[in-house]
Amino acid sequence: MARPEAKLKELKQAELKHEVGARRDLVVTLNRRSAPRLIPYGDEFMFEKLPAGTRVIYPPPPLDALPDPDAAIRYALLRPLNADPLFAQLNPNMRVTIALDDISLPLPPMRRPDIRERLLNQVLQTLADYGVDDVHLIVATALHRRMTESEIRRMVGERAFKQYWPDRLYNFDGENRAELAMLGKTDHGEEVWLSRRAAESDLVIYLNLNLVPMDGGHKSVAVGLAPYQSLRHHHNPATLRDSHSYMDPKRSALHSSANRMGRLVNAQLNVFSIETAVNTQMYGGMLDFLQKNEDQFNDWDRARLKGFRWTLGNLSNDTRRQMMHQYAAPYGLTGVWAGETEAVHRQALARVFQQYAVPVKGQSDILIVGVPYICPYNVNSIMNPVLVQCTGLGYLFNMYRNQPLVKPGGTMIICHPLRDEFHPEHHPSYIEFFHRCLAETTDAMQLEKRFEAEFAINPTYKHMYRFGHAYHGVHPFYMWYWGEPARQHVGRVIAAGCEEPQVAARMGWEAADTLDEAIAMATADHGRSASITYLHLPPLVIADVE
Repeated sequence: MARPEAKLKELKQAELKHEVGARRDLVVTLNRRSAPRLIPYGDEFMFEKLPAGTRVIYPPPPLDALPDPDAAIRYALLRPLNADPLFAQLNPNMRVTIALDDISLPLPPMRRPDIRERLLNQVLQTLADYGVDDVHLIVATALHRRMTESEIRRMVGERAFKQYWPDRLYNFDGENRAELAMLGKTDHGEEVWLSRRAAESDLVIYLNLNLVPMDGGHKSVAVGLAPYQSLRHHHNPATLRDSHSYMDPKRSALHSSANRMGRLVNAQLNVFSIETAVNTQMYGGMLDFLQKNEDQFNDWDRARLKGFRWTLGNLSNDTRRQMMHQYAAPYGLTGVWAGETEAVHRQALARVFQQYAVPVKGQSDILIVGVPYICPYNVNSIMNPVLVQCTGLGYLFNMYRNQPLVKPGGTMIICHPLRDEFHPEHHPSYIEFFHRCLAETTDAMQLEKRFEAEFAINPTYKHMYRFGHAYHGVHPFYMWYWGEPARQHVGRVIAAGCEEPQVAARMGWEAADTLDEAIAMATADHGRSASITYLHLPPLVIADVE
């Protein structure tokens, strides 16, 4: 059995769910008798015996879901924070714009009804009750790809879809200059552009879903409804280098910039924010063993694991990918708040950290993470190498507060097959970025200086973004920039289980056929006594590193 790094003394299991400081038993140190560990590996899972002494950090158990989500939403609308109730702000002659997060979260998508459907139904009913009929619904995609008709229908539900699609329910278009308005500049000289429909509305209602702490707050309106002219001020290497942890908004230069823009927006517009938080109930039914400590598996768990891995291993790559993307998670709503943006976001952040945070003592020489089949930018699509980089170095490296899990100059091992695969409809500019730009340099500053402007104005990429389902031409640059703090921090990145070493080499990584080989390569640098941490996710976990 794995040895707990710290034992719980008097806390019961029910209390464990809510006491962040009591979660040290979620950090375990493996010995020679410990079971192998499950590690996400693209659309499959590794099951690997890790070296004795490896520290494994597990996600906290799911918080209890609210028993009546619809009642909680009604309460939030009637008792908002630092704002009048929604109904008190309405009159029949007003123009209202409702913006909502796209399918980049939660991951995987949640079972129906999606929380956005629940929110929309109650907000729209309130508007109808008070005679407001000039209402538009905008999917706040920023520079993400346009959602398809079926994706939007699934997210917002039949009622809203039938009533508003397509004339009054649509994707944001950051390249339609006629539909953009400039609100001004921040005291840092940042241009604040926004959807003209939102800018000219009497009330803007934003429906947000918090999956990680970098969601929500001023980042919702000021980013989700903004074009490249605004996003370039904080989605750049210089700003991201100063963003010590994306999961700690108080220390993130990116959030500081978005907050400045959001405050300018809120000074000119009436913004009513609604934020929600969900638990980590990612796996249900026959897959619930995936959320357990492997040392606690029973015979039924081991049988299900064996069957699950056999099934995945005997499917073609395309079939396995399609099957994984069809999975919907049984998330539960843990909180909903409405009102003034900053007051609402403080409450949402507290609940998010209550769900994810685990106290951890100290850093390690080697950090192991597994990159799964999905990230915010490949829903119903392909996890291409640039997105693997974004997920591994951009998101998983940053799953910490205070200081990174890996020491400066340490080694990060990323488990993923790392194939040269791209979705030509969703990620066309990624293909050129990977094969042309990264062939010349992997330096983020040089990529920004030499290539970003060219991709931003490329007419073909603009057309595919506006009228197809492609991410904006500059999007792969932003995905590369997300990894900038990790690149500046670690000394080495090794792709474990890499099937195409030339892909790893293109990104400046090293390749290893197996995880054992990757660990051997890393310990050759750091010595046999090197400390190793495995961040066991999904579900998500944020390490409070002391």
